[in-house]
Amino acid sequence: MSNFCGFLLKVFGWKIKGEFPPLKKLVVCVAPHTSNLDFFIGKLAYASLGLKMSFLIKKEWTRPPLGKFMRKHGAIGIDRSKHNSMTDILSELFRKKRELHLIITPEGTRKRNPNWKLGFYYIAKKAGVPILIVSMDYKKKEISILGIYKPTDDEEADIVAIKNYYKGVTACHPKRFTLGLD
Repeated sequence: MSNFCGFLLKVFGWKIKGEFPPLKKLVVCVAPHTSNLDFFIGKLAYASLGLKMSFLIKKEWTRPPLGKFMRKHGAIGIDRSKHNSMTDILSELFRKKRELHLIITPEGTRKRNPNWKLGFYYIAKKAGVPILIVSMDYKKKEISILGIYKPTDDEEADIVAIKNYYKGVTACHPKRFTLGLD
């Protein structure tokens, strides 16, 4: 399956730049996220590396008729009607799982958002796992593995440092992407 996904990625003109670290547990911060295409390209890239990704999705998508398919492909259903601490729930999931690569898009929307959602950061910090910084550049047609980031006790500096990894990256819809550093 990984060869086929790699072939499809190449047919669509995309390439993966960088080496994926041999870590079993990661929060994978992927940006920019301005199109539904991001999911499909990202899924192909991950599968081409022979890796299984997990991602957050509305709980409704994990129910019949698509639920079994979505969960098989890494979906973790989130019930937004309940006011649970997702940080606690997901850090506990990291504790229970032998292997977990949780993909999160920090913008939290496909619209322009200078105020990124920091769940990816809090989950990684509470679970004691590193953040893998990954970009999707539509101009270059590159998915780049930019580095590992380990959260410190300086949240503000950490978020600025993480956003700086994405300088110069072109989104599918460039006007919808901002780092909010201006």
